[in-house]
Amino acid sequence: MADIEIAKRNAAVKAVADHFKPSFRYVGIGSGSTIVYVVEAIRALKDDRISRILFVPTGYQSRQVIRDAGLQDIQFDSLPNNTVIDVAFDGADEVDEDLNCIKGGGACLYQEKLVATHARKFICVADHRKLQPRLLSNWPTIPIEVEPLAARSVLTRLSLLGSSSPKVRPGLLQKTGPVKTDQDNFIVDAAFKPLLLPRDIQKSNSLHPAHEGVQGTGEDGVWEVENLAKEIKGIVGVLEVGLFCGVNGEEVEQMGGRAGGQKPVTAYFGMPDGSVTIRRAGEGETKVDT
Repeated sequence: MADIEIAKRNAAVKAVADHFKPSFRYVGIGSGSTIVYVVEAIRALKDDRISRILFVPTGYQSRQVIRDAGLQDIQFDSLPNNTVIDVAFDGADEVDEDLNCIKGGGACLYQEKLVATHARKFICVADHRKLQPRLLSNWPTIPIEVEPLAARSVLTRLSLLGSSSPKVRPGLLQKTGPVKTDQDNFIVDAAFKPLLLPRDIQKSNSLHPAHEGVQGTGEDGVWEVENLAKEIKGIVGVLEVGLFCGVNGEEVEQMGGRAGGQKPVTAYFGMPDGSVTIRRAGEGETKVDT
């Protein structure tokens, strides 16, 4: 097994050990290569109660992973009214110091956000390449799900917001046209400058010394994460934005809600040396050996 796959598996095993309980009723399962190892780790527990859990997929691929493991799946729109998913495991394309995420590299961002925001907590599982100080440090673009009829006008608006050359994501074969989501929409990939955190605003930061005094509202193409997410979501024709930001599920609960957070409460990153770096909301990072 390649080193990067070992890193993904290590992160998945630790995340499942810390946050999965066989007594759960509903568990969200995200998309991407890392989630295969999450399902594998759950199945390896060999607890009879797991057969009674209903796993909520975020797309076609994750549904097949669930079924191939012999687990029960349930589509999001088949959940009983007012259901709160006990925990949602999902990957990310990039995660910043405040646990904001970019997601949508696999074109499943809409269903991923549906599941994350209906869970008590979202747990992110990834490898060390996704561990970054700010979003768009390494991952090049923000994925955006767009209704096909509106694609051209959305591209124009994104350019006005400061995106350099936003593009509709092409399919693997040119003759098949653009990538289509499970909702039959297009994905637009929009590049922006690295996104600021609230603490970067109005002060110089060692990571962004040129940003002193900016507001993060698009001056010279510089945006704060939540400001940009709201601006893009407000464009007519945009179904969802691949920025998972704002509050997490535990913060929603503290405010009296039951679910609704987009951000993970904890993110697990498999490292090259075999360890796992854990980034927790409000607690910084810790490193554990596996």
